[in-house]
Amino acid sequence: MDHALVDELAEPQRLALAHARPGALEPILAVLALDARLAAFVRRGHEPLLAQVRIAWWRDRLGEPRAAWPKGDPLLAELTHWRAPDALLPLVDGWEGLLAETLDVAAVEGFAAGRAAAFAALAGELGASDPLAASAGRSWALADLAGNLTDPTERETVLRVAATGGARLPSHRALRPLAILGALGRRAIVHGGRPLLEGRGAALLAMRVGMFGR
Repeated sequence: MDHALVDELAEPQRLALAHARPGALEPILAVLALDARLAAFVRRGHEPLLAQVRIAWWRDRLGEPRAAWPKGDPLLAELTHWRAPDALLPLVDGWEGLLAETLDVAAVEGFAAGRAAAFAALAGELGASDPLAASAGRSWALADLAGNLTDPTERETVLRVAATGGARLPSHRALRPLAILGALGRRAIVHGGRPLLEGRGAALLAMRVGMFGR
């Protein structure tokens, strides 16, 4: 495991990763680190063209043969073990949609669908395919997005989209980190889009789901 990639993760993702089984640790880290890398590009929203170039670079890499990948990037090194890294392309597209001038329902849905697809692909890579993996990814995506918005109108748009989705969690042990993020997302949405780890109850919820899966 590359600890530099772990350092790129936000606290909720690091907390979830801490509950990964040894055989699942690297694939989960790869998805969360790719997500964090894309998030960093979008956060630099004052340079949208540069962000688009960087995001396009990752789209090109995931869509080409691994033999063509440049050497030296620890994230690409983690992804070389994936059977189908192109399954993560929706995650790239979802983040790119947030670069639009207006955060409308289509952009929010696209972002949620991208993280949901990434979790579904991750479940497949771990040999634990479960349709509820995508549901956990969607809950996490929408809650995380709402918690990072300062515009109340945009937050309300995200919460309206969140109200239309399911809230069940994947039960497979290998998917426990995904269930943790999904549970934290579900809790944050109920609390109006507050940060995922706000309040003592969030840490207790993560611990409970990490131990029991629910």
